Amino acid sequence: MKKSTLTAAIFSIAFITPALAACGGDGNDDPAPSGTSVKVSVAPEILQTDAAAATLDLAVTADADWAVRTDADWVTLRPSGGVRNESTVVRVSVSANTGFDARSAAINIISGGNQVKTVTLSQGYVAKAMTSFSSMTFGGQESSAVMTVTSNSEWELSSSDSWLSVNPAKGGKGDTDVVLTAGVNDTDARREAVLTLTFGGESSEIKVSQLSDAVEAPEGYSLVWSDEFNEGTRPGSDWVHENWAAGYVNNELQTYTDKEIDGKRTTEVKDGFLHINCFKGSDGKIYSGRINARPSTGWLYGYFEARICLPKGKGTWPAFWMMPCNVDWGTNPWPKCGEIDIMEEVGVNPDYVSSSLHTEKYNHTKNTQITHEMKCQGAEGDFHTYALEWTEDEITTYVDGKVQLRALRSSMGSDHDSWPFHYAFHPILNLAWGGDWGGWNGVDESALPVTMKVDYVRIFQKN
Repeated sequence: MKKSTLTAAIFSIAFITPALAACGGDGNDDPAPSGTSVKVSVAPEILQTDAAAATLDLAVTADADWAVRTDADWVTLRPSGGVRNESTVVRVSVSANTGFDARSAAINIISGGNQVKTVTLSQGYVAKAMTSFSSMTFGGQESSAVMTVTSNSEWELSSSDSWLSVNPAKGGKGDTDVVLTAGVNDTDARREAVLTLTFGGESSEIKVSQLSDAVEAPEGYSLVWSDEFNEGTRPGSDWVHENWAAGYVNNELQTYTDKEIDGKRTTEVKDGFLHINCFKGSDGKIYSGRINARPSTGWLYGYFEARICLPKGKGTWPAFWMMPCNVDWGTNPWPKCGEIDIMEEVGVNPDYVSSSLHTEKYNHTKNTQITHEMKCQGAEGDFHTYALEWTEDEITTYVDGKVQLRALRSSMGSDHDSWPFHYAFHPILNLAWGGDWGGWNGVDESALPVTMKVDYVRIFQKN
């Protein structure tokens, strides 16, 4: 899991470790006779420094010519040796320690091809702590998530609000999984909390928010169906997966499947959300998910709403849209059958969401489709609501309650080729990769894997 929060404080600790194995000489470092015992004195006997880059002096005197060696790539020695009975100062240059641990190096004095003295160099470290994410959003229901804290020192974690709890609240060196638990948010607004991670005299913050769990029915409507994605690990029985090969429609590059690929699922329910995952398999193929809600029955007219967090990445093409149920493709093919696109977005044009209608008379192959695009700041990476109000004579789509697209039957025409929206349609959620629109300016596979998160899908009909 990618580490995304990093804060550091100076935390100097000197460790003394046994000498490392000697670096072999070339046999010409010292002309002293074989078997002669070489006497060496050094000052100081042990070198210590903190995490910062430093230059230390090591005075060396020997009764034979000598060389100095180390196998530590973060240490340089100048000069590389000296002559008998002459005191020489070796400048020991140490690079900054940006790692998680203290480290040590052996500085070996070599004479006659033999290691005759070892000086241990110890360098402290900087106290650090990282978390597996820098921010977190929960659905409105009670739910939990696991955050990994990676640290090289003791740490404590505290929550600014009682609705968000952490366990454990403290830990030590290494990786620790912390369970974050949010209670039900039965208010009508999103709420915020801050987790403060304290370590080595420093601290960092992780922002946590929770969406509202309140169900708000539009005036004159009642809730008739919803999926809050609070239970189980897979989409429920009302959802039907598509299984399509790459290129089946729109020249899209992904393979839609509900099967497990390399231990991963294209659709899963966790942390109170539906996750639609798009990733590259070990076979080199791109896999993703597409699911249909009650495709055999659907709903005729109503208010259809979903709260969705869109992924980032050049090549992504997430959508929340509708198609008619039980279509006879022979007599009523696309686009004659009709299509309602509540929300589409392509990662090559981030945060610009659009709505479109497609009919025999009005469709993109003729460049006559009814469409509208608007900027939704933070659509990628945060949750927003996308909705459709569909009546016998009017279709209106919304982004966070603002009108995106409005189409009237009286303006488009009452015949089937103009207005085929007079029978049941069903909602669809999918995450495509590439294709005619998603890949119009190429794709960037380094963005993979990506996930589209759905907090809920709710359907209301008039009282």
